[in-house]
Amino acid sequence: MENEAYRDIAPYYGEELDEALDRLRENKGFIKSASEMVFLTKFNLMSTVKKMALQHKLHEALDTVHSVDDFQGNVTSKILISAVIKNTMDEFTYEGIENLEKGHAYFFFSNHRDIVLDCALLNDVLGKEGHGFTEIAIGDNLLTSQLSKDLFKLNGGVTVKRTLPIREKFFESKRLSSYFYEGIAKHNKSMWVAQKSGRAKDGLDLTSPSIIKMLYMAQKDSGMTFKQLLADCSIVPVSVSYQYDPCDINKGREVLSKKLTGYYEKKKYEDMIQVLKGIKKYKGNVHLHVGTPIDPNLPDHLAVAAEIDRQIHLGYKLWDSNYIAYDIITKSDRFISKYTDEQKEKFLSRYDDFTPDLKSQVMETYANPVKMQLKAQGECQ
Repeated sequence: MENEAYRDIAPYYGEELDEALDRLRENKGFIKSASEMVFLTKFNLMSTVKKMALQHKLHEALDTVHSVDDFQGNVTSKILISAVIKNTMDEFTYEGIENLEKGHAYFFFSNHRDIVLDCALLNDVLGKEGHGFTEIAIGDNLLTSQLSKDLFKLNGGVTVKRTLPIREKFFESKRLSSYFYEGIAKHNKSMWVAQKSGRAKDGLDLTSPSIIKMLYMAQKDSGMTFKQLLADCSIVPVSVSYQYDPCDINKGREVLSKKLTGYYEKKKYEDMIQVLKGIKKYKGNVHLHVGTPIDPNLPDHLAVAAEIDRQIHLGYKLWDSNYIAYDIITKSDRFISKYTDEQKEKFLSRYDDFTPDLKSQVMETYANPVKMQLKAQGECQ
C-alpha cells in the first residue's frame, strides 16, 4: 500500500524499492550467499563458469523486478524457494488451495515453525496456483542489518515493532491492525501473520486471541460490527508440517532453559543464524494445508481463535517423527503401525549426542501436534 502513514512499516515501494535493488546488485555477499543457497553443499564443487552463470541469472532476475510482487515471484519463488525445496526436502506437498477464490484477498493465520519458510512456502503455492502473493508480518528483531531489512521488505515484509514501551506498543498494534485491514478490505491485498508472537518452540500451536481483538479495536470506533470485520478480512487458517525441524535442538534448549531457570537469553544474531539453518538444512517431507475461510458469524475473538486452532490442528500432516515421539513420550505403542524400526532409528539417531532432558524436550515438541490433532478430533490423547 503506497500510503505515507504506513511508510515505516510497509514493504518497499517507489524509490525505496529501486534503492534496495541497487544495493542487492552491488552486494557481492548477497549474490554469493544466494548462490550457495541454490546449490548448498554442491556450491564448492561448481565450476567457475557455472558460478558466474548463476550469478548472472540472479542479476537478470533482479532486473525484472519493479514491485514487491515481482521480487516474490521472479527471485524468491522461482530461484530461491524452488532450490530449497529441491535440495533440502524429500517432497513438498500441499492441499486446500481450492478453498480460495482467485482475485480475492485473505488474511492467512498460520502456525509458525520456521522463521522464513512458513510464509515463503505459502507464497510459492499461491503464485503457482494463480493467486496473489501475501504481505508478511515480521518482527523488527529480524531487521539486524541493511541486507536483512532489504530482503524482508522486498519480500512483502510488514514490520512489527516489538521493542516499544507498553503504551506505545498498544497504539502501534492498532496502527498495524489498521494496515492489515486496509490492505485486505480496501486494496485487495492478502496478509500473512503467525497465530501468535514468535515460533511455537514447544510444538504447541495456539492462536493468540489478542491478535483478533486488536484487529477489531482498530476498526470498532468507525461503527463497524465484529461480523463485518470478519466478513471483510476473510481469515483462513494455514498449517505447515515439517517431518524434521532443522532448529529442533535450538528450540529445545530455549524451552528447557525457561522450564529450569525461567529465563533464556538469546545470543547476538541467534535469530538470523536460525533463519539460515532453517533454509539450508534437511527437512525431510513438508506439507502445507490451507483451511477454509472462517464463519463471519462467530461471536467474538475467543471463538475466532478457537476456530483457527481447530482448523490448524486438523490440518496437520503427521509424520513418522511425530508418531515416534508420541509413543516415546506416552510410553506406548499406540501408533507403532505408522512407522518402521528403520524410521525410528533414523529419527532418534539425530539426538544421540544430547542430554536426556534435551532429548525428552525435543520428543515433546514432535509429539504435541499428535496430541492437539487427537483433541481436535475429539479423541482421547
